[in-house]
Amino acid sequence: MHDIAELLDPSLLGWLDTSLTVVTTAVDRITPRPAADEARHVRDATGLDDRCPVATELFQEWVLSGDFPAGRPAWQDAGATFTDDVTPFEHRKLWLLNGGHSLLAYAGSIRGHVSVAQAVADDTCQQWLQQWWSTASRHLNQPEDELAAYQEALLERFANPRMHHQLAQIGTDGSQKLPIRILPVLHAERAQQRTPAGATLVLAAWICCLRGHGAPVADVHAQTMVSAAAGPLPDAVRRVLSELDPTLGGDDEISDVVRHQCQQLVHEAGA
Repeated sequence: MHDIAELLDPSLLGWLDTSLTVVTTAVDRITPRPAADEARHVRDATGLDDRCPVATELFQEWVLSGDFPAGRPAWQDAGATFTDDVTPFEHRKLWLLNGGHSLLAYAGSIRGHVSVAQAVADDTCQQWLQQWWSTASRHLNQPEDELAAYQEALLERFANPRMHHQLAQIGTDGSQKLPIRILPVLHAERAQQRTPAGATLVLAAWICCLRGHGAPVADVHAQTMVSAAAGPLPDAVRRVLSELDPTLGGDDEISDVVRHQCQQLVHEAGA
């Protein structure tokens, strides 16, 4: 906001600092892309012609931090959480929910699943999910019992068959999502001299999809990524990892683990 204001009129900066306060928020609620027949369902149930209905799960979390000079609304009465810092909640959602979604989107689709509910019902996918959550949770600044309860709730949320959350939808734009959902945890693990299979598996599954297995590629950088993933697997792995983060492409141990996981994923799926 300050950057835009400075471009428009530098004198706005002082006014913003003295006249405006911004509340930071984090929202946790799964909202799949609306299906074609949802408008009809709404019309049949309510008589209203809603041209853009959004189906959501029952779970909802709204977290806010910031100052309310004119008085803070009593949103906590409706379930909102006020906190000094939303970052721990953002990381929990990005790494556990969104990171888990990415894992299922790529690895689950390689195993022939179409929806989140189908993938999480697969014992192998669920083991991979637990492995990723265990790794990511080491770097979350929240009590262990709260993280365990959140993960248990996620299993129920993912298993909800009425959500019809398609893996192909979740798998879009991996080049944009994985650096936010997976790489922070992977880098934190590498800083402690660990090679986390839970994190590298997501990258391996994505590379497999780029090479024609599992969910179709729909990515803003599809041409670059698919080209990088082509050819002999060892070279492809290094190229794709380098596109995500040059330090990963130069990490021999990570490249070797990801290559091995790619081979295993394709072999086990019989692809």
